Amino acid sequence: MKAIYIDYSETNSFSPAIIRYLENDPDLEPFCSFKADIDGFRQLINSKKHECNRQALVEVLNEQYSRLAQSAETPVRHNIDLLLQNDTYTVTTGHQLNLFTGPLYFIFKIVTAITLAKELKINFPDKNFVPVYWMATEDHDFAEINHTFIAGKKVSWDIPTSGATGRISTKEFEKTLRDYTSTLGMSEHAEVLSQLMVSAYAEHSNLADATRSIVNALFQDYGLVILDGDDNRLKKNFSSIIYRDITEQNSFENISEANEKLNCIGLESQVNPREINFFYLKDGLRERIVFEESRYSILNTEIAFTAEELRKEIQEYPERFSPNVVMRPLYQEVVLPNLAYIGGAAEIVYWLQLKQNFDFYKIDFPTLLLRNSAILTSNNLRSKLSRLDLDLKDLFKNTEDIRQEWILAHSAHVLSLNEELLDLDDVFEKIKLRISKIDLTLVASLEAVEARLHKAMKNLEGKLMKAEKRNFSDALIQIDSIKEKIFPGGGLQERTENFGLYYVKYGRGFIEGLVESFKPLEMKFTILEE
Repeated sequence: MKAIYIDYSETNSFSPAIIRYLENDPDLEPFCSFKADIDGFRQLINSKKHECNRQALVEVLNEQYSRLAQSAETPVRHNIDLLLQNDTYTVTTGHQLNLFTGPLYFIFKIVTAITLAKELKINFPDKNFVPVYWMATEDHDFAEINHTFIAGKKVSWDIPTSGATGRISTKEFEKTLRDYTSTLGMSEHAEVLSQLMVSAYAEHSNLADATRSIVNALFQDYGLVILDGDDNRLKKNFSSIIYRDITEQNSFENISEANEKLNCIGLESQVNPREINFFYLKDGLRERIVFEESRYSILNTEIAFTAEELRKEIQEYPERFSPNVVMRPLYQEVVLPNLAYIGGAAEIVYWLQLKQNFDFYKIDFPTLLLRNSAILTSNNLRSKLSRLDLDLKDLFKNTEDIRQEWILAHSAHVLSLNEELLDLDDVFEKIKLRISKIDLTLVASLEAVEARLHKAMKNLEGKLMKAEKRNFSDALIQIDSIKEKIFPGGGLQERTENFGLYYVKYGRGFIEGLVESFKPLEMKFTILEE
């Protein structure tokens, strides 16, 4: 693949907030740790204080990986062993358990973590860096993950569910699996991907294990370590914070205060904390904890605890306490020796809301890195653009702007009436001078006539453009088609389309191409061509 890099600001697809972060806006410094560059990582490594329980982490990982059929010697096993060493750090991304990996950016997140780990190893050869995918197995919003789009077709899994998505049984997945694999076609790479998906969903009993199987099959050669935080031993290391935060409501106070500070510098909150930012979790149940009538109650159940009963429940069953969106990052950083979190634009902005809470609990705040974003193009598309006298960068403009600019550039006629309007302005100015000498009250009437005429001329100009669009309808249809392919539904391709057909086309070369092309510390948007 050939890669072209442009500034994120040139894409017109990212919020002003993330552009400010990428441009190192000094107003954001109090909400970050260190800059996302080599010097920033050097400072973070030298200043890192929190030590996670590496023994427990490796024990959990070894048990979770025992559910996969793997040889004893793999890059993943090597990286898990390295996590026992104090000079080993992680760089982490996290995401929900999207079916068949969901949209392309799921893949892009993981590749960014892999390439960042490689780059850090080159710059700090005496240290070890392990890329980690944190599976958001405790999330309960099944509607967000129960579908994917491939070749414009929606493949969905419509079943009633409750509780954590990671624990959902894959027993009733056969039809959804057939729907997905049938879109892949008949080729060697299609067969490989179909078998990969069948093995994952048919041979594993729940969505967490199936997702681990898929992601491991795709990325094990790069040493990616996959972690499910839904574990008693990991939660035990977080239990003191769980109790304090539920009973003292520290995260609510800290994050609310941070939100006010961010609002003062023009950043809107992406997430809002609750008084209690934990759910109570059991099989088929994930419900909010609320403080009512001097007891800690679980919504929509009869379960309730006194403060002392809550302390005992957390000590004995820490796995039953599931952090929400504002506390999961803190939990992650408690259990991992982590240096960086890699997220999408909205994620990075909401992490800025969290640093004050990290500081309160004396947990190191990671460097925040925007995941690599990309569009994937083909030689065929490039040829179509060339015939239309368009450049790839033109596609980042609004569709109507592209159409109008193209018409103006290719029409044999002058479609603008600006010169005529300027001439009219001169005429009206002369009239105004004449009538003002006779009766000043007539000037208002003249200006009203001028305004109506201007509006009529602009309407005529619009009709000229509309008529010329009809004359160039074939070209405009092609422009719309290209735009829709790269920006399906008006959004970036990576936010909708699944990776499946790209894997069918390129095989493992697809991921290899991404690893070679992504440069996470350069903070550039990537255009990938065949």
